[in-house]
Amino acid sequence: MSNPDGLLVDIAAMVESEHSNQMSLTVVVPGAVITGRLAPVALWWERVADVLQASDHLKPFAALFARPAAGPPARPTHLHLHRARILQGDFGLPHTGGMYRIAIGDISAWSVGDLSYSDA
Repeated sequence: MSNPDGLLVDIAAMVESEHSNQMSLTVVVPGAVITGRLAPVALWWERVADVLQASDHLKPFAALFARPAAGPPARPTHLHLHRARILQGDFGLPHTGGMYRIAIGDISAWSVGDLSYSDA
């Protein structure tokens, strides 16, 4: 794992401290460009648990995501994105966005904002 970008760690820490989910971010990781909104870890875990709970087949896994075992670390090691899409060609997958957890140390480039395509 590479040395995490200190500014990106600071942004993630601010999202955690402010409990905000309004910061959009686009990141480059090995093999993908992912864009979405940063979410506090507790909110991310809660939303993943809700999705799993709603599935007859995946419901048993919801308990694993009910709450982080020991709360967030002093300095974030992962970004938690919601409404996130992997950018592929001229569209994002999934179209409606998903939930992604990304190790900050795996990010090679990033930009503030939600990257999207337009026909203009």
